[in-house]
This record gives sequence, structure tokens and C-alpha cells, in this order.
Amino acid sequence: MTTSSQSPAPFLPGERGELLHALAEQRALLLITARDITDAQAAKRTTVSGLTLGGIVKHLARGEQVWTQIMVKGDGELPEGMLDLEQYRMAEGESLAGLLEQYTAAAHRTEEAVAALPDLDWSVPLPKTPWSPPETVHWSARRILLHLIRETAQHAGHADIIREALDGASTTAQR
Repeated sequence: MTTSSQSPAPFLPGERGELLHALAEQRALLLITARDITDAQAAKRTTVSGLTLGGIVKHLARGEQVWTQIMVKGDGELPEGMLDLEQYRMAEGESLAGLLEQYTAAAHRTEEAVAALPDLDWSVPLPKTPWSPPETVHWSARRILLHLIRETAQHAGHADIIREALDGASTTAQR
């Protein structure tokens, strides 16, 4: 992944390829918001929200890492760092370039994991969280991918607003 262009995920046939392509498109929209900004800008809050461009990239990288782990391991265990609220904040000493590298690596692992699954009906137990119902919930790999697409799209919208407040740029104008 680069901040200047994004090529879609390698095409796999059928639904698996279509979902990975949709996720790659959402990632590409997000990355437009990080184009040509400094680390200081990536760490700057521009709205009443605590979100920053760097924090969003960091959160989405962590999100892909943990959801891919949940999907692949299928053990129902809570991945380390899944509930860590620091994943939403670009910490002192972190660089946007480093966070983008983490995001790229997480995206590749997601794509490789999905390609290796027997099928999208592969079902795994979700880890217990403070908001989980008492019974174990299972999601298919398909539902996990749809969740990643939704999460990426939602945060790409947040990132667009943050970038627009930062310097007037928007994904529509930068495509």
C-alpha cells in the first residue's frame, strides 16, 4: 500500500475475490486522506473527536490484524491488544510511514488468510468482550470480511472529514 496509489487485491475468483476487492477499494479511499501529510499533521486532532489520521490508520491496521487472527486461529481467544484503546492514538515517536507499513502488512496477511480458507462459510467463535452476549457467538469468514469492509469505510469517512478540516483536501478532490 502506498499513499499515492492503491492497486486492488490480487483477484481471486468468485465472492472471495469480490469481497477482497471491495476491501481494497475502501483501503485506497482511506489512504488518499494520508497523502502528502506530515507526521505532525497525522497526529493532529482537527475536530471535537479524539481521532487523528494517524490514529485511524493505526486502528485499522490493528483491526485487520486481530480479525485475521480470529478468523485463522478459530480458537475464540481474545487477540492481544484487541481492546487496547491506545490503538486509536498515534503515539509519540510513531511515524505515519511506519503506521502505513503496518497497515500494508496487515492487509497482505488478510488477503493471504482469506485466499487460504477452505471457503467463506468457515465459522469461528468470537472472543468474549465486555459487550458480548453470555453465549458464544460464531461468525463466518464472510461476515468477518464484511465487518472489515464496514469498519474501513466508516473510518475512511472519518479520515476524510479530519483531512478536510486539516487543510481543505478531500478524497473526492484528490482522486
